Amino acid sequence: MKKQMTVRDVAVEILLQIEKNQAYSNLLLNSMIKKHQVNPKDISLLTEIVYGTLQRRDTLDFYLEGFLKRAKKIEAWVRILLRISIYQMVYLDRVPERAIFFEAVEIAKKRGHKGISSFVNGVLRSVQREGIPDIEQISDPIDRLSIKTSHPKWLVEKWIDQFGYDEAEKMCEANLEPPSQTARVNQMKATVDEMIETLHKNGIIAERGDLAVDALKGTKGNLALTDAFAEGLFTIQDESSMLVARALNPQLHETILDACAAPGGKSTHIAEQMMGTGTVHSLDLHEHKVKLIKQQAERLELKNIQAEPLDSRLAGERFANESFDRILVDAPCSGFGVIRRKPDIKYTKTQQDVVKLAELQKNIITSVAPLLKSKGVLVYSTCTVDYEENRGVVEEFLKQHPNFELDHSAIGNFPEKLHPYFRDGEVQLLPHYFGTDGFYIVCLRKKG
Repeated sequence: MKKQMTVRDVAVEILLQIEKNQAYSNLLLNSMIKKHQVNPKDISLLTEIVYGTLQRRDTLDFYLEGFLKRAKKIEAWVRILLRISIYQMVYLDRVPERAIFFEAVEIAKKRGHKGISSFVNGVLRSVQREGIPDIEQISDPIDRLSIKTSHPKWLVEKWIDQFGYDEAEKMCEANLEPPSQTARVNQMKATVDEMIETLHKNGIIAERGDLAVDALKGTKGNLALTDAFAEGLFTIQDESSMLVARALNPQLHETILDACAAPGGKSTHIAEQMMGTGTVHSLDLHEHKVKLIKQQAERLELKNIQAEPLDSRLAGERFANESFDRILVDAPCSGFGVIRRKPDIKYTKTQQDVVKLAELQKNIITSVAPLLKSKGVLVYSTCTVDYEENRGVVEEFLKQHPNFELDHSAIGNFPEKLHPYFRDGEVQLLPHYFGTDGFYIVCLRKKG
């Protein structure tokens, strides 16, 4: 009978696949938990080791660097094994060092040979004896921030240029915090208070969200594994993302286009706000992603969503001009606002990706603009914090489309605590403002 892999074995395997195949950490973690039948009581430790090691990868490499100088080429899995071991030593107080060393040596024996296990043991003993180097000794403030928070230097420089050093530092530090578990209550079926009470009766502790009116925040138990979720009483969604459909402010019986809709969180929110009336046309490029939208709509029992596979840049071939009362363009983006959830993003995306995405975003918003009725509202949003993909796209669009203007009155669609961040029809949320994902939302109106 094959011996079951330990938590740290599985962690090494996950991190190796992320590095080699650029697999998405969140999807891979879930599939590996199932594949290796990880004991439920060990899932939180596995998640902590994988995400923590990934979030702090460059910091851990800085700590290890001086201890690896005499080593010849180190195999990827050995470096990962050392990273997860140092991560536990530095950041996890509850794990005894003897257990960390023992497991690391056992994994090294199993995956390699006696020489590698001796090398791993020697490095970890040296770190224990000599201690880790002090990051505060790095003289250059940008280098120091980059290493301390494990963000690529080019990204740190970019954010400092855009927001200033203090804001960039707060954002980098916020990206190391674990995200809250939040959900959007389906107000066609229940109120937030009713939902909190229902969950409580089933051993799940939740409270009202910090920002969005229909949000609840889980503090104990997994919201996604409840009967209430299966019955369509709520949708797992970040609070900043919930603000997008609120900004669009759909009215009963309207016809609305969600141009980049998968996996369907915002389409379903729009449909709920219209109380099942009107029609939401939800587009996505890929058939398998359209299936996700349909599954969400079915779970929530929403009949007013029509999802179909279509490149939104070709929407003009499918729909007539001035067909829609409101249009949402929640554009594909670099995702630098969701680094807490997908830490691999900060290591794989480049400035060249940002430039390409900005071009795609301009093409999408330009393609769908003629489909909006006179005096209609177009909301453009992204889950990133970069100027090129946000204000840069909107400024260029407005320059080329004088029949559109920033909608200053949209401030009324946002919660009051967000008003200080509202400027010229737009909101740029950074992760440290409210502990949400970073998000950009702008409201545009087509002149009559």
